[in-house]
Amino acid sequence: MHAVVCTAALAVAAPAMAADLVIGYLQMSRDARYGDSRTYARYLTGPLGRPYDGARVAIQESKFVGSALGLEFRLERERVRDAAHAAETIIAMNGNGVHYFLVDAPAEVLAETAKQVRDRPVLLFNVSAPDDRLRNELCQGNLLHVIPSHAMGSDALAQYLVSRKWRKVLVLRGPAEEDRQIAAAFSRSAKRMGLEIVDSRDFVLSNDPRERDRNNVALLTAGADYEVVYVADADGEFARDVPYQTVKPRPVVGSEGLAGAAWHWAWERHGAPQLEGRFEKLAGRPMRDVDWAAWMAVKALVEALVRTGSGAFAQVSQYLRGDDIILDGFKGNRLDFRPWNGQLRQPILLVTHNWVVDRAPLQGFLHPTNNLDTLGFDERESQCRP
Repeated sequence: MHAVVCTAALAVAAPAMAADLVIGYLQMSRDARYGDSRTYARYLTGPLGRPYDGARVAIQESKFVGSALGLEFRLERERVRDAAHAAETIIAMNGNGVHYFLVDAPAEVLAETAKQVRDRPVLLFNVSAPDDRLRNELCQGNLLHVIPSHAMGSDALAQYLVSRKWRKVLVLRGPAEEDRQIAAAFSRSAKRMGLEIVDSRDFVLSNDPRERDRNNVALLTAGADYEVVYVADADGEFARDVPYQTVKPRPVVGSEGLAGAAWHWAWERHGAPQLEGRFEKLAGRPMRDVDWAAWMAVKALVEALVRTGSGAFAQVSQYLRGDDIILDGFKGNRLDFRPWNGQLRQPILLVTHNWVVDRAPLQGFLHPTNNLDTLGFDERESQCRP
């Protein structure tokens, strides 16, 4: 039935389309998030490589759609040095008819880039920056977020802890700015879900004996009454040493042990193994969050083009932000973008290194209009004013 409807939509769409539709793909020429040491260590939810391969898989999957439309979907990848260079590149490509861009860049670069091109007919897809501020005080009207936010992952974890009745949490927090952002996201989730943070303790990644009280897991987890340990460690280097090293025999969550993720290779439902297999065949490695986000961004754009039957930028942009869009991310729910901050609504998988323990929102966590909005910033608490 879906194929019949899709074919009918394609027949309507074909006359309005150009021969090719180019999707821009921007990545930083140097990006510490994809450093060799980090990808080699295979931290729990960290990237294993650039997300470009995820976009390539989506382009391959869209060949049938493109053939029916009489056009070819094509990626054009550019490497940029900073926000100014990114903006220059987008403006130049837009001058050649490119309107849609997947951007793989840290939050600061992404926010400044979106600001510099806000007067152009372009739409940017954030595929790798989970920072909550991009969905709040730094939000932009020309920016859609496919990667889940820190708040979404923390809310998913908090729901799980509540469901297990593990309400007393000891937080271990790293020294980096992103560590503090992650810890702040969990603090918000804990308050939202009724968890008690019994203490928050700062750690450092060091072998210096003078800092044993901050680099020794046993000392960091002593002298407190807790039922679970939450670790905020964006790099993951310290976090992977926490399980089985705590003074009390307690589960570890956050940056190690159990985490909230957009994707996991062990997700076995809703056609996920087939997608994972296609990605692994192309990329030679498992799919991670950023890869899924890049794949999903291309799929969302192709879907919008098909359903609007138009290549017109205004129509496609409006449809992507509208209530009628239906996206399948192979996670079991209808996905769409929140109108107040551009975040893609989606379930969050609760994962270990080799298994998906559960999927949030969990049963019993309800919302007046959409249960997916129990994850991340709801409209009433959003600070986004694009």
